Amino acid sequence: MTHNQLIYLDHAAATPLDPRVLSAMQPYFSDQFYNPSSPYAPAVAVRRAYEQARHDLATAIGGKPGEIIITAGATESINMAFNGASGHVVTDNIEHHAVLNSAKVRDHTIVSADIRGFVPVLAVKLAIRNDTQLVSIALANNELGTVQPIRDIAQVIKDERQSRLMRGDKTPIYLHCDASQGVGQLDVNVARLGIDMLTINSGKIYGPKQVGLLWTASHVLLTPLIVGGGQERGLRSGTENVAGVIGFAKALQLVTTHRKYEAERLADLRDGLQAILVAAFPEAVVSGHQKHRLAGHLHIAFPGLDGERLVFLLEAKGVLVSTGSACAANKGTRSHVLTAIGLSDEVADGSIRITLGHLSDVANIDLAGQIVIDTVTQEYARLKR
Repeated sequence: MTHNQLIYLDHAAATPLDPRVLSAMQPYFSDQFYNPSSPYAPAVAVRRAYEQARHDLATAIGGKPGEIIITAGATESINMAFNGASGHVVTDNIEHHAVLNSAKVRDHTIVSADIRGFVPVLAVKLAIRNDTQLVSIALANNELGTVQPIRDIAQVIKDERQSRLMRGDKTPIYLHCDASQGVGQLDVNVARLGIDMLTINSGKIYGPKQVGLLWTASHVLLTPLIVGGGQERGLRSGTENVAGVIGFAKALQLVTTHRKYEAERLADLRDGLQAILVAAFPEAVVSGHQKHRLAGHLHIAFPGLDGERLVFLLEAKGVLVSTGSACAANKGTRSHVLTAIGLSDEVADGSIRITLGHLSDVANIDLAGQIVIDTVTQEYARLKR
């Protein structure tokens, strides 16, 4: 089965490189190969292009170029954010493993999301201690698509910071937000979110993989994660990934420009697909917050079935979905997210994650819906024999 015959419904795991992004990157793989730290004119021109890309990245999120640290992806950005906290940290139990594992090697408190995958603001507030230095909450959950109340949590952090100042306590406290999953469908303007640090991953927005950024407000103090030649303000040394960063900037500019239209388009497709699946299987369980959810996400369970088996059966028919995050699925373990929100084993084990994106349209979503219905029907019939 060729790539063109497949119906790809796992955009949350990876996105195809946008042809316009590839076009922007192309010269820096060949003609413009120079090291941007070199002194001669062709290298200086490459440095200018690199810094323009940094400027474009900053503009897209409402920040300043000097506040952007280029990394090799979201995991590194998250580690860098946590590396700056020597005190207590707070996060929630449905975060990506990069956040959870960064928290677990420190003094930490993990708050619980509700059954919809929604992180209660009060729970975050109650978890903050006098020595808390970092709170890390994702903009949207990568499995359920639930969008978190980041602005309200940001206000809690600001109130805590003000309270500390009034009592002469100089312990810093920062709010970090991993927006890797939400950036193509939600507003990520850092001032409007009210955050101190932001993580974005190029590979989720039709840009090149292994490129990301950590934005930090000017008052945030970080410790270098990688030392060397002093690139990226001395916080992340290493020869710059010029082509990757130029592609990242182009991808972010494109998804930011078309975000509103694309979110509406995906929500219409997703809602239509959800409607026909639930109509066909009234026992199906749709997880995630139904009002505050990423437009392209549909997490649906068929109780009593084996989600992993469904994934393979659907692949054989040309439909690519997942059972959850690509990292967890690769380990063959039950999703920590589904366990954390309290889904029964029967529901959790029968769940699949369908995520729509640029490759989704009315025709292939209608076809995919029918293939899912046929496959699930056959599986229930098989189990009754």
